[in-house]
Amino acid sequence: MLRASEHLVAKLMRDNEIRSIIRKRYRTTTNSKHTYPVVENKLNQQFEVKQKNEVWVSDLTYVSTKEGWVYLTTVIDLFDRKVIGWALSSNMNTRDTSVPALKMALKNRPINTTQKLIFHSDRDIQYACGEFITEISKYKSIERSMSRKGNCWDNAVAESFFKSLKTELAYHQNYQTRNQAELSIFEYIETFYNKNRRHKQLNNLTILEHQQLLINQLNNAA
Repeated sequence: MLRASEHLVAKLMRDNEIRSIIRKRYRTTTNSKHTYPVVENKLNQQFEVKQKNEVWVSDLTYVSTKEGWVYLTTVIDLFDRKVIGWALSSNMNTRDTSVPALKMALKNRPINTTQKLIFHSDRDIQYACGEFITEISKYKSIERSMSRKGNCWDNAVAESFFKSLKTELAYHQNYQTRNQAELSIFEYIETFYNKNRRHKQLNNLTILEHQQLLINQLNNAA
């Protein structure tokens, strides 16, 4: 593994006339123009947490294929930035997006009913509608939080993950089918991002290395 600073990488790119992937035109997936009630922003951009299952953030994005859009919904634990739940679909229906992503997160990282967990999202209909509220309300220790209207910074970690996925993967591809895109996204999340990608927020460790470091610290303290 080679280590290099951002300034060195930028210089090498300039010297070799290499440009980063340009972010493509934004296509909104947000539908906050609905009559469902919304909740206040309890997270308030406090993205640093001290333990697992303290704050989860969720959002929805899209990836283009020749067959049409593939929609990706994710749930990320702010503690280690791991994508603990996700769902891929060909539509934006709640039953195919936010609900299965939440269910996967709860299966992969079971919650302690005595510990309060903040579940933060934007104001999309997928998080405000009755179908999602019915599902998340089964867990009394989960407290819902929503971004302020039109403020993408309130859900910056989820937005940052989508930017990484697109600049590191999707913008390099020319997906012919939805199935091709879904397999590619699955491999990115489960094989690369959650296991091998280094994260600045984790002191440039992978998620697995960060978890092992915490285990070692606990063992040394025992």
